[in-house]
Amino acid sequence: MRLSRLFLAVLVPLVACDDLTNPTTDPDAPTNLAYELVPSGVPTEPAGILLRWDAPRSGRATAFNIYSRRSTASDWQLRATTTSTTFHDAGTPDAQYYVATRDANDNEVGRSEIVTIDLTTRLPAPQGLASISLNAAIQLSWSSNAVDASHGAFDHYRVYSTDYDGARGVCTSSWVVEGTTVSDGFLAGNLVNGVSRCYAVTAVTRDGHESDWSDARLDTPRYDARNAFVYATAARTDSSGFLFLDETNHRLGVVAASARTDLDLTIQRHSDGSLWIAPARVGVTMMLFSTKPVADLTSIDRAPSSGFGSTTIEALAGYAYVFRLQKADGVHFAAIRVAFVTNDYIVFDWAYQSAPANAELSRTPSA
Repeated sequence: MRLSRLFLAVLVPLVACDDLTNPTTDPDAPTNLAYELVPSGVPTEPAGILLRWDAPRSGRATAFNIYSRRSTASDWQLRATTTSTTFHDAGTPDAQYYVATRDANDNEVGRSEIVTIDLTTRLPAPQGLASISLNAAIQLSWSSNAVDASHGAFDHYRVYSTDYDGARGVCTSSWVVEGTTVSDGFLAGNLVNGVSRCYAVTAVTRDGHESDWSDARLDTPRYDARNAFVYATAARTDSSGFLFLDETNHRLGVVAASARTDLDLTIQRHSDGSLWIAPARVGVTMMLFSTKPVADLTSIDRAPSSGFGSTTIEALAGYAYVFRLQKADGVHFAAIRVAFVTNDYIVFDWAYQSAPANAELSRTPSA
C-alpha cells in the first residue's frame, strides 16, 4: 500500500502546506472536510477512516484527489482519486488529509482545508458494568459516566463478548462485537443456559473515537419461569411437590406428586393454616434470601456461600428463597420468589442454574 503511494507521487505534482488555497474564499475548493474513525476495539488503532466534504460551489469539479501524509513533517502523497464526496481509507489513518478539486481538464483548481487526525481525544471508559442472568440471555447495564463527560461528543456504545475458559478461570482473547446501543444497557440473547461468557463495553464519539474498555464482566444465563402453581400436601398430594429439573424426563420446572422421591421441595400446611416450604430429599438444603421482600425474581443475585439448612421455612408473598441441590454432576443452585399465598397453594417464580457449582442466579456482583 505504501509503495503505490510513492509511485503516484512521481507522476503527480505535490504541494506544500503553505501553498494550500483558502477554501472559505475559493469557489473551486471543497469545503467542510471532516472525518469519522471506524472503531476496531483498539482505541489507538482504528479500522479505518471515512472522509466527507462538500463539493465546490463553482460546479467545475469532475473528480477529487485525496492527499495524506504520515506526520506533519512528511511529504504529501496522493492517496486516491474519486468522483464521490466521501472516501474510506482502510487501516490505521495517516496524520493529516486534504482534498483537491479536479476539473474537466484534469487540472487541480482548488484545495480544501487540512484535517489533522487526533487519536488521543476519547471519552472515558464506561464504569460499573453489571449484569443480570436471565433465561438464555444476559442483561447488561453500566454507568452513564462516558455520556456525562461530553453529551455533545457521545454517539453510541459498542458491546463486546468472548468465551470464558473455566479450566483456567479467564476470559479468552476471542472478543467479538455483540452489538451497539445508545442506552446504558444491552440485552444479549440467544445464549446457551449454563455456559459462561465475558462482556465489556466501550463508548464511541460522533467522529468515531473509541474509548478504552470497561472492566470485563462474567455471567452465566440460567433457566427460569413464572407462576409455578403448587398445592400444600394437605390440599392435593398429586401436585404438592416441585422439581427444578426432572432428570428422568429431562424437563424443567415440574409440579409433581408429593410421593416422588426425587422432589426438590414440597409445600406443607401447619395447624394455623400457614404454608411452609420444605426440602424434599437428602441433598437439598435451603435458606431465606433476605429478611425483606424482593421486587422480582431478578433481585435474587447469587446463592450465598453458607447458611443453608434442611428445615422448613414459611412461604410469604414477596420473599425469596435459595436452594442448594446436590446432584450426580455436582452442586446446583436454584431460587424461588413467592408471588401469592393462600390456605391451599402458593404461586412462585423460579430460577435454576444448570452449570454445576455456579452460584449465579441473577445479577453478578460488582468487581
